[in-house]
Amino acid sequence: MSAIAGVAQVTISGSQKYAVRIQLDPLTLAARGIGVDEVERAVRTANAHTPVGSLARSDQRLTIDVSTQLGDAQAWRDLIIANRNGRPLRLGDVAKVIDSVEDNQRASRYNGSPALVLAVQRRPDASTIDVVDKVRAALPRIREELGPGVSLTTMNDRSHPIRTAIEDVSFTLVLTIGLVCAVLYLGIGRLATTLIPSVTIPVSIVATFAAMYALGLSLDNITLLALTLSVGLVVDDAIVVTDNIVRHIEAGDAPYEAALKGAKEVAFTVISITASLIAAFIPLLLMDGVVGRILSPFAITVSVSLAISALVSLSLTPMLAARLPNPRQREAGHASLADRAMSGLTRGYGVCLDMSLRFRPLMLILFLISLVASGWLFRAIPKGFLPQEDIGQIMISTRARQDVSFAAMVELQRQVEQVLRASPHVAEVVSEIGATVSTSLNEGRLFVELKAKADRSPLAQVLTDLRRDLDQLAGVESLVTTAQNARMGSQSGRSAYQLTVQAQSLAELEHWSARLAHRMSQDAMFIGVTSNAHETALQATLDVDHDKARQLGITAEQLRETLHTGFATRQAATIHGSADSHQVLIEFDPRLARAIDPLDLVTIRSASGALIPLSSFATIERTAGPRSISQLGQRPVATISFDTPVGIALGEAVNRINALKFEEGIPATVTTNFAGTARVFQDMVRNQPLLLAAAILTIYIVLGMLYESLAHPITILAGLPAAGIGAVAALHLYQMELSIMGLIGILLLFGIVKKNAIMMVDHAIVRQREGLSPTAAIREACLIRFRPIMMTTAVALAGAVPIALGQGAGSELRQPLGIAVIGGLVVSQLLTLFITPVLYLYLERLSEFGRRLFRINKQIAA
Repeated sequence: MSAIAGVAQVTISGSQKYAVRIQLDPLTLAARGIGVDEVERAVRTANAHTPVGSLARSDQRLTIDVSTQLGDAQAWRDLIIANRNGRPLRLGDVAKVIDSVEDNQRASRYNGSPALVLAVQRRPDASTIDVVDKVRAALPRIREELGPGVSLTTMNDRSHPIRTAIEDVSFTLVLTIGLVCAVLYLGIGRLATTLIPSVTIPVSIVATFAAMYALGLSLDNITLLALTLSVGLVVDDAIVVTDNIVRHIEAGDAPYEAALKGAKEVAFTVISITASLIAAFIPLLLMDGVVGRILSPFAITVSVSLAISALVSLSLTPMLAARLPNPRQREAGHASLADRAMSGLTRGYGVCLDMSLRFRPLMLILFLISLVASGWLFRAIPKGFLPQEDIGQIMISTRARQDVSFAAMVELQRQVEQVLRASPHVAEVVSEIGATVSTSLNEGRLFVELKAKADRSPLAQVLTDLRRDLDQLAGVESLVTTAQNARMGSQSGRSAYQLTVQAQSLAELEHWSARLAHRMSQDAMFIGVTSNAHETALQATLDVDHDKARQLGITAEQLRETLHTGFATRQAATIHGSADSHQVLIEFDPRLARAIDPLDLVTIRSASGALIPLSSFATIERTAGPRSISQLGQRPVATISFDTPVGIALGEAVNRINALKFEEGIPATVTTNFAGTARVFQDMVRNQPLLLAAAILTIYIVLGMLYESLAHPITILAGLPAAGIGAVAALHLYQMELSIMGLIGILLLFGIVKKNAIMMVDHAIVRQREGLSPTAAIREACLIRFRPIMMTTAVALAGAVPIALGQGAGSELRQPLGIAVIGGLVVSQLLTLFITPVLYLYLERLSEFGRRLFRINKQIAA
């Protein structure tokens, strides 16, 4: 594994290193008059391994080597530790000496067979796929070194879902390009004209790859998702430019003159669309924390692709359009059909537009309703962090009673393993118990590899079935959580989410954390509720009569050393080999605890040389004590871990916890905070309104600078409430939460929807300056820009459809974004085509009133 030393960390669970274990019998020691300290001293002195010098002669020098080391258990059994009545007393006479391992309180199994588990975890700056490739390259050599008697199997390969997801997203990207080109051809109807905006796609994507490489971005689910959505956006500018050039060609201009004139007319429109769309992502670029690290690559990728597409649309697109054939040479057939269909749609839109301009107050009321409805829907929809992915891997934490023995825990873990292996959803199971897994031997964990998606039920059904089957086991509690590619926060627990409780005193902490954990466990919104505040263990408390111990000449250090040697598996010596070293361990025979209490049999040598029973100066009382006491900021802290059932959003669970705290009347001296993923989610929910407001404000400032107006940006932004209604309603219709992916979709909609208004407003302003009235100018702008508006919306929908279908690995992460975009585009398209011109007229009238008032005030002042 030296090849991955710089990019990954390797840990081994279940490894057993050879050791000699000396198990003392307190009864035999007392009968032979031998103290524990004497045995330990004899073991230490019997295995000396120090240089003794050299022997010098006249012609040579010899190093003296004394063979004093003892090797295996048989050699240690023959060790003489004392003489009694002139006869040697050997170690094997008072103890059981066995060949063993250093840690016999550890067990690892793979599909029911003993196994060593080698866990390889990548470093933060390393690629998962690169690490896995290096590990797989090293496996043949490792198999050869292990020999034929040992099998080597890989499990929980985290690169597999990543590779599959990247393949699926790549396929989605190619499919999206095909759909966008098909939509362009259906709308334009001429192959030569269709190829002009289509060329923008590969040019922009390839240039974006180069920019990503220069900026240090990698290809992952987030950046590939950004590229997929960008396919439906990068052609927008080219469509606007091409449509305007074709309009001039159809009016009789030569293609070359039409290209120059058409590109010049819409250059400001293209710049406005691109600048305002990029402005929507500026707040994402400035975000810090975990959410910022997720969203920043997405925002950078989309922004770069849009900037490149604008440059291509104003340079390459007019150049290609200048080579278009004259209208007399137009293709027949489908071209005329597309023209007739678009002309019919335009006439129908004109009729509806005239009605909306006639009933302006009604459209204004409709706009106000959409504004209120979008705010209400945004508050009402369940909030989530990241959609749950199905990567085919599950983690299970097990826990038994605090005083369970290791052998009993192994049996309980075996029962859990049998239930999992019998499930029709499970392919492989790894089970682990031991000190390397947790701080207590009453806990364990299992890693489950599920079968392929086609061979099992959906993940929600799998979790339900496994939880039902595991709940039937008595004596062990099993908590099932899903492995995720994106797990946020450094706080870990036995369930997916954590809540920390702090108080002034330990008693207060135990009381209120227990009440809150109990209420949560009784609530249907939570599953897998556990708390470490009451993780107590039985302990034997020794009440020592110090005066009597002093009279007997027994010191506190002597007492602790004796107990530590017998009950803590103390290392008494080391066997040094040529390539490795092994421990010699001393402990009391563990079999004695099954029948009698070993503490009653412990004897300690007094100052007079007699062996004094521990019971002569100490009493033993069994009590319950905390396994550990955690502190945070010098105050005791407890962690409540919980999960949510299928269909319950994390936001609903957070709100329910706050309600339970109020119902229980938790005092101000007890504070609660979410940790791990729940903490990151809470920060995201708190920042959601600020993020959306910042995006809208940034767009407004950019548009205000471009148009040198305070009113026109408001007209352009009027379609955002409708986009919010469509996005949130679509997510609610498909029973999805408003997660990070949905939030990205809404921000993307802000940029797409205002594009329609920019095309209308920009043309209307130009026509007003040429002398038309506001009503005539905005009506003409709506009709002329109707075709590019419909085309750009259609290609944006085509780009989002493959994502919304939710097919392939990791589709659970991408699907909410596609659904939000489609829902927002459909609703906003129906409303903004009629609301935007009405608001333009109202704001134009308001601006004119302001200008008149300003002139009057200026005249009065003069």
